[in-house]
Amino acid sequence: MNHDQPARIAFDFEQYGRRVREGPCFVCAFLDGHEDYQHHKLYEDGDTIAFLTRHPVQLGYCLVAPKRHVESWIHDMEELEFLRFQGAVRKVALAVAATVPTERMYSLSLGSQQGNAHLHWHLAALPPGVPYHQQQFHALMAENGVLPVDDATQKALAQRIREHL
Repeated sequence: MNHDQPARIAFDFEQYGRRVREGPCFVCAFLDGHEDYQHHKLYEDGDTIAFLTRHPVQLGYCLVAPKRHVESWIHDMEELEFLRFQGAVRKVALAVAATVPTERMYSLSLGSQQGNAHLHWHLAALPPGVPYHQQQFHALMAENGVLPVDDATQKALAQRIREHL
């Protein structure tokens, strides 16, 4: 996709689908210290947690979530709580953009009642030079493969991002 990033590898959607539908809430399990749900933490305050995803489609791809189990930012959060949360999202996005080459920062909320119900915002830095037809949704879809990053690489990247927070 981009010469500055490693080539993508196939993603096992069947295994992932089982995990998100049959397993515990991934954010709550991470916060509880469940060994199968560990991630490299980027940011934490009293209400918010941010961490690198295990299956990044872009370098620095991370998730930002309220610590409280919230499933709808429209129905479950008061306006001031939502605005504080978005302030944390922006803070993390600025740190990611200061760490990895970024032409544009993508930010979106995904998940559903069927899987990954805990509200979380995805942050993905689109690197410079990605051809237009490989940007936007194409750049975010694991169906197009994920980056083959190992734990040591993610740990080092998380440290570099935290230095900008």
